[in-house]
Amino acid sequence: MLLKQLVIIISSCCLVACASSMESGGSAADEESSRANDCIHKPSVRGYTVLDEQNLIVEASARRTYHVVLKRRAHGLRHSHRIWFNTTTSRVCAGFDSIGHDGTGEDGLRIASIRQLLPEEEEHLLIRYGKKEPEIKQSPAPQEVEGAEVEELDEAASE
Repeated sequence: MLLKQLVIIISSCCLVACASSMESGGSAADEESSRANDCIHKPSVRGYTVLDEQNLIVEASARRTYHVVLKRRAHGLRHSHRIWFNTTTSRVCAGFDSIGHDGTGEDGLRIASIRQLLPEEEEHLLIRYGKKEPEIKQSPAPQEVEGAEVEELDEAASE
């Protein structure tokens, strides 16, 4: 009887230790996974940019932008004039919600991921998908520097 209680106490301690280490560890991984599963407050949506038939940038209020990736390609999305979110709440979240568009009348294209973007990430995506030209930094024209003349050596002096 005492042995049985001892085994239960030891296994309970191990479970508690494992649970607490999982909660405290991996904060960077948790932050990254939560960023990969952001939601968009539907009334805050102000516009969108179609990157290709599977990727969108959605602009929301307060200068927030989100990268929305669909689970499959939406044929005709590039040429559609309007998209809409199919959701039962005021929040659009990946995995549960979908979009529709007027390009082919498809409804219910599931959203694979939503991630809030930093300004430089947004610019990188726009350049990557050909929606924006990269800024090319011109190198300054060479300037003449005083006192940088070429000095010729006397061949006879070096022998």
